[in-house]
Amino acid sequence: MPSVDPFKEAAMGKPPAPADPPASQTITRMAFLAWIALGADGLSSACYGPEEAFLALGQYIHLGLYLAIATSLTVFIIALSYNQVIELFPTGGGGYKAATQLLGPRAGLLSGSALLVDYILTIAISVAAGVDALFSLLPPGAQPYKLGAQVLLISLLIASNLRGIKESFRVLLIVFLGFVLTHGFLIIYGVIAHAEGLPQLIPDTISETRQLTEEMGWVFAVALFLRAYSLGGGTYTGLEAVSNHVNMLSEPRVRTGRYTMLYMAASLSFTAGGIILLYLLWHAQYVPHQTLNAVTFGAIIDNLGFIPAVDYALLAVVLFLEAGLLFVAANAGFLGGPKVLANMAVDSWVPRQFRNLSGRLVTQNGIILMGVGALGVLLWTDGNVSVLVVLYSINVFITFSLSLLGLCRHWWFSRYDEGDWKSRLLLSLVGFAVTGGILIVTVVEKFTEGGWLTILITGLLVTVCALIKRHYEHVRQQLRTVDALYAPRPDWGEDLPEPPLAADQPTAIFLVGKNRGLGMYALKWINEVFAGHFKNFIFLSVGEVDAESYGGKGALRSLQYQIENSLRYYVNYCHNQNLAATSYAAYGTDVETELEKLVVRVVTDYPNAVCLGSKLIFDNESWLISWLHNHTALAMQRRLHLREIQMIVIPLKI
Repeated sequence: MPSVDPFKEAAMGKPPAPADPPASQTITRMAFLAWIALGADGLSSACYGPEEAFLALGQYIHLGLYLAIATSLTVFIIALSYNQVIELFPTGGGGYKAATQLLGPRAGLLSGSALLVDYILTIAISVAAGVDALFSLLPPGAQPYKLGAQVLLISLLIASNLRGIKESFRVLLIVFLGFVLTHGFLIIYGVIAHAEGLPQLIPDTISETRQLTEEMGWVFAVALFLRAYSLGGGTYTGLEAVSNHVNMLSEPRVRTGRYTMLYMAASLSFTAGGIILLYLLWHAQYVPHQTLNAVTFGAIIDNLGFIPAVDYALLAVVLFLEAGLLFVAANAGFLGGPKVLANMAVDSWVPRQFRNLSGRLVTQNGIILMGVGALGVLLWTDGNVSVLVVLYSINVFITFSLSLLGLCRHWWFSRYDEGDWKSRLLLSLVGFAVTGGILIVTVVEKFTEGGWLTILITGLLVTVCALIKRHYEHVRQQLRTVDALYAPRPDWGEDLPEPPLAADQPTAIFLVGKNRGLGMYALKWINEVFAGHFKNFIFLSVGEVDAESYGGKGALRSLQYQIENSLRYYVNYCHNQNLAATSYAAYGTDVETELEKLVVRVVTDYPNAVCLGSKLIFDNESWLISWLHNHTALAMQRRLHLREIQMIVIPLKI
């Protein structure tokens, strides 16, 4: 029996049982808790999105009032539009599933690829902005250490996510509510403290806008506003989180999702719009090595009248909460990214290994890919939030635009079946116009300043995924041929003889998977090569608890049915040939370990046994093709050889 590695268990924690519901489900039962669990990504964007938009106005800060209003309205437009995604796809999947089912697989591929890059950038920009907030408290001499701190934090997030997400939520509640309360107070107090300027704010804004248009023209004024508005696109990121994870919400899921989205939209709209208004009222100016939030909140706290030491301590609390929420948002990239990878792996766009769960029931391969990608982006951009927000916004709005375009198409084609299709179509069209407009302006304005790179990366990812899909389709077609040749439909009756097994007789143990043709090929091969030698035929199979099947007892029961039905086929075939046969099944995240346990158990009862497995052989096998397929047979041969159990690997060329 394999021993438990005490060092691994100490680092990763004890593995939970696969039959337990995902830990994330325990924190998203109610809309309020779901808002806390899923809202950090969206709300944290108020720490950098409004700043980038406001700074883009340059000296024409009076346009900030329009910007604050437009930002608040845009949040609600996107949120209301995405409520329809929740309604149409209550099992989750978000933008990837919406684009796939409403526009087709190619649109889904583009949306999924953009989402993957988006989640990598979520990690990078959240960590970079969080470190910026913390370093705003430090002297300029500390700035050279920022990049090192960012790399260290991402490394820590990778390690913590490999343990699972249950530990993260314990801190999340304090950080999230602390952020909401402190920023809510500062926004309300900051507006009230300058309330004497509010009555004149609108007339002054209109007057300055008229003066700007007379001097520079309407085209300049509109272009300047749209540029700032689009560069604030990072503010709206995270709103799609509910649609991605709606399957984790309590029943009725759609209603819970709508309330969760309402909480997210209201909190983000108030916070982002309020912060821009504070910039305007408090005449915020850029200060080197400090965030605009640090400058503005510092001025508001100074106005409270405490001594300098208390002012610094209060500002430190506010910025630590900002950094904490941003780090939680970075953690959302480690949750959402692997989930998208798992969904795309189910559709064969990415290697199937990204469906696999580790012993901690997390998609380990996806977490590592997200973390390494974020580290690479941080090192390339030197952790510059202004560059990262451009890359971030483009991919976010690709997904937004595709989802809302799919909704437009859906409601148009459903106009004869839905009574309220007009209002839904209108909402989807408005949302698509907003998100598509932001996408176009951002690409045009920032194409030469980093926008080209994110388009190139997303395009390369789409190409690689398409090649992977083509390979899997070819292999699937070949395996159907193998099934037709070696695993025909059963023609035996129900009352089959069941010859008894003899423990002291030669026994063939078959390690079989989902493809019956491979198992039957091995069975017929051994009966031809060793005709009449083996008297017992035992079939072992392990149901892999992966990201698709890890959804609670219902999904596991479905997996169990598939495994048992497949094993029954082999046993009935043997009985039809008057051969003694039986089968064993197990379930877990580590197929090789579970198979090893089964083999050891069977060999104990049938010592005169030989194991058999099949492996696909390709004409031109490269390292990529090798990685796209598992090597369970070869890995099991090595494991069993170390236990002095013989195993034959039967190659099958396709």
